[in-house]
Amino acid sequence: MSKAKKVLDEARETQNREIDLVDKGISSFEELPGLLNMTFVTRITLSHNKLKVVPPGIANLINLEIFNISNNHLEELPLSLSSMPKLRILNCSINRLNTLPRGFGAFPVLEVLDLSYNNLNEKILPGNFFMMDSLRALYLGDNDFEFLPPEIKNLKNLQILGLRDNDLLELPREIGELTRIRELHIQNNRLTVLPPEIANLDLLGQKSVMKMEENPWVTAIAEQYLVGISHVLEYIKTEAYRILYNRYISAGKSGNVPPKVDKSKKASRARS
Repeated sequence: MSKAKKVLDEARETQNREIDLVDKGISSFEELPGLLNMTFVTRITLSHNKLKVVPPGIANLINLEIFNISNNHLEELPLSLSSMPKLRILNCSINRLNTLPRGFGAFPVLEVLDLSYNNLNEKILPGNFFMMDSLRALYLGDNDFEFLPPEIKNLKNLQILGLRDNDLLELPREIGELTRIRELHIQNNRLTVLPPEIANLDLLGQKSVMKMEENPWVTAIAEQYLVGISHVLEYIKTEAYRILYNRYISAGKSGNVPPKVDKSKKASRARS
């Protein structure tokens, strides 16, 4: 009997609502007989396996609240995931996702979505991606985003936004409308300027975090950053900065664009 089957048999016997299948060498849901019928389950952890596909039948698990399928070989996700009525936390980080299904933003109660360390960019985001108004944390770090759509302003309850290690050239001014944000991670991108509206956010509170290192900032921002984040946020409120910002944004379309980092050897690019 495989280790995975033993875990499932024990869970059925004891009606255990939390199933831990971390690092069991699983490459297919066919190795998990009966899992998709265990409707009493509220939490499944399948990280550190070799799964390439999540079957649409995952939506049968109507009581599932937490699904961790990080560190697998997934290249796509089923649309049915976003119809799950109780799913609050979805971790799909460290996979090989190149696309998201149309309608992926239909999650009724999702609070945390982790898509970091994949091959995603702004061109493949479905039209309703930013309609998840229950979302509190969105992790998109270590992907291929160059821009973010202005529709990000619709994530009114967002508190954490992770964008580190992308190819971002600029941030939309609409980020300033996300007044609940307390953590903003934009380090290691290609950003030269910040939209002045970011100063509207409470990023200096005791529990707030703003990370912005490893970007080719314009000299004025770089100098303020040496003194501290608070100095950056104060500076970008000034009229002098607004003029500089508008000039850079206008020139950015035709001016010098910072080069991309070579990601060809990134694990998410691997083909199995």
